[in-house]
Amino acid sequence: MKNLLIALIFLTGISAFSQKKMPNVSLSDIDGQKKSVTTDFMEKDKIYIFSFWATWCTPCIAELDEMNDMQEDWKKTLPIEIVAVATDDSRTQKRIKPLVNGKGWEYKILLDNNQELKRALGIVNIPYTVVVKNGVIVHIQNGYVPGSESELFEKLKTL
Repeated sequence: MKNLLIALIFLTGISAFSQKKMPNVSLSDIDGQKKSVTTDFMEKDKIYIFSFWATWCTPCIAELDEMNDMQEDWKKTLPIEIVAVATDDSRTQKRIKPLVNGKGWEYKILLDNNQELKRALGIVNIPYTVVVKNGVIVHIQNGYVPGSESELFEKLKTL
């Protein structure tokens, strides 16, 4: 019975992740323009990397810095677009634009002020990276350690 329960939990976890589609959520970009996650970021065969972060999250900022440094090389090999999804609440959201401008990040920034997209995806902790191709989540990476961006790129090359 115990083995059956373990197998059931394992299979439920696999089926919950397999072929999960991005939720239909609209967020504002850093300039106040509404963007739909399911229509504005779903070009056929393009790989979208949604990186969830906040201004107070040091590992998040380190990950986004590394991805910013590497994205031009990545784009020479793959059709990718990085989208940084800020999950700051009303207390810290005023820090987003100055931080992004100061860092010189060259990718789209979405504001998940009410954490609607974060909740829809069941994200608990950040940094959290969701890789999407053709509207389907194909890879998830939770957390960041230096060098994990290289591992992510190796995974992207297999898609």
